[in-house]
Amino acid sequence: MSLSLKDLRFDLQIIASWIEPGSKVIDLGCGRGDLLLYLREHKGVKGIGIEKDEAEVRECIQKGLTVIQGDLNQEVLDYPDQAFDYVILSQTLQQIYTPHLLLPSLLRIGRRVIVSFPNFAHWTIRLDLLLHGRAPKNPQLPYEWYDSPNIRVITIRDFREFIHRLGYRVIREAPVSTYNQDRQGKIVRRWANLRATYGIFMVGKEENGRKNGN
Repeated sequence: MSLSLKDLRFDLQIIASWIEPGSKVIDLGCGRGDLLLYLREHKGVKGIGIEKDEAEVRECIQKGLTVIQGDLNQEVLDYPDQAFDYVILSQTLQQIYTPHLLLPSLLRIGRRVIVSFPNFAHWTIRLDLLLHGRAPKNPQLPYEWYDSPNIRVITIRDFREFIHRLGYRVIREAPVSTYNQDRQGKIVRRWANLRATYGIFMVGKEENGRKNGN
């Protein structure tokens, strides 16, 4: 099975473009392994994944990928410091109970952490809440309030402040507006917190090893 960049979800296309060839990568919540497969085929990446869904783990293994079934919060504790060049957490952060504890763990095992998440401040969500007074739904957040796996409400502005508060730095960011079931999109240059459906961030420590306190 071979994947092209356009076969990936749009946020994964952006993430893939940020990964340097030959890197060591761990994909947390890797799903069916599309990103790992693309990175292995096109960038020579040495990658592993962690996924809790048993059926998706089986599909990854059938593709020849190295994927562990388990809770990513616990599994990352077993890796040594700086074991990876990149730690990827795509569309999973909003389902994490303790993101303020997880992120330092990820920056312990990886040089860079790449995160993508649905932006709860998108204008359609604001308008839906204003007009209907109900928990909002849109193509990126299609769940009812009672069956949603999302336990965190994250906006692009919130995430920037979160990284600043933890003392880390944003190395790259790409607010994106997606369509066609998130398979296509574009980077939002202005009013990102209002217009972007997803936020994508690369996070790291200061180059000199100190946390960023500015």
